Amino acid sequence: MAWFALYLLSLLWATAGTSTQSRSSCSVPSAQEPLVNGIQVLMENSVTSSAYPNPSILIAMNLAGAYNLKAQKLLTYQLMSSDTSDLTIGQLGLTIMALTSSCRDPGDKVSILQRQMENWAPSSPNAEASAFYGPSLAILALCQKNSEATLPIAVRFAKTLLANSSPFNVDTGAMATLALTCMYNKIPVGSEEGYRALFGQVLKAIVENISTKIKDNGIIGDIYSTGLAIQALSVTPQPPKKEWNCKKTMDMILDEIKQGKFHNPMSIAQILPSLKGKTYLDVPQVTCSPDHEVQPTLPSNGPDPTSASNITVIYTINNQLRGVELLFNETINVSVKSGSVLLVVLEEAQRKNPMFKFETTMTSWGLVVSSINNIAENVNHKTYWQFLSGITPLNEGVADYIPFNHEHITANFTQY
Repeated sequence: MAWFALYLLSLLWATAGTSTQSRSSCSVPSAQEPLVNGIQVLMENSVTSSAYPNPSILIAMNLAGAYNLKAQKLLTYQLMSSDTSDLTIGQLGLTIMALTSSCRDPGDKVSILQRQMENWAPSSPNAEASAFYGPSLAILALCQKNSEATLPIAVRFAKTLLANSSPFNVDTGAMATLALTCMYNKIPVGSEEGYRALFGQVLKAIVENISTKIKDNGIIGDIYSTGLAIQALSVTPQPPKKEWNCKKTMDMILDEIKQGKFHNPMSIAQILPSLKGKTYLDVPQVTCSPDHEVQPTLPSNGPDPTSASNITVIYTINNQLRGVELLFNETINVSVKSGSVLLVVLEEAQRKNPMFKFETTMTSWGLVVSSINNIAENVNHKTYWQFLSGITPLNEGVADYIPFNHEHITANFTQY
């Protein structure tokens, strides 16, 4: 009966969602709670009828407990009615989690994602770590809806991670940890014990890798990856050998908030659940008030995206790096609605001229441009695409959530 006792313990862990370490030693002191509430309000106020609907923000709102119920309803309705046909597996996974956290039925989105993940495979045997972020999100979303049906997908994914030699960044490692912890906690009764051993083995390797990124001041990777890392380290059944001082991490994050480092809605969405003692494993446990389930009325006095005026964007792609075969400097004019996100500009340029073809990679910040005109970023060569408005960087190439009104955009292939 030992296996049954272990199974009961795993069920208790899954129901709890977040470890006691997250809720106690990692809790925000009461005197600092207004600071956290302030950035939450800032994040919620970014939700408007003309803004691109961001599922990460809705998940954070629902886990934390929304203040702006009007924004919460609006964002829920936007995601329910949005077209998901062009979403990546990571974006679709986030959308399913966002609707689940809103007590909404994702409908056929779950079966669509299931089929996509059944056919998923990395682009190469040693694909870069960022390629596993979206699939990790997808497995987490599927695990929370039907862990038994997700088990074969998760097993194949875990074996792929074991075979991959690329070093994981903190965001990808944290999301993979959350996904496989969900599966570890929800292995169906009667399944082979080897599944638990496999997930445990992969989790141990990933968590040890994350622990090597813990800095002396408590930050894990950088300040923006720390939120997901806190979630991962708080719930993993395979804690790292290196002791993690969660209080030091939390104190450092609070200091960074005081200094105004968390002003971007997406960065707030990543850190807020940890500050509220929650993780993405808590999504299925969110309780919704009856008022939350009322379909919102779109504000009549808010900005109407269909009536926004067009602006002409002068978009330049530039690669002058030595050692890269294809050198180019090309410019195109595209017309888009004022307030459009960068992704819209790139899609219009690609439509007009195939030389502006681009590819994206799913990250914790959203879609990041990883390739333009068949020139792709390379971690080993430390190359990436940087977007500029004049000399000002634009959110490191995040393409899908940040609206802008820049008339001159340049994408430079560069090294760091």
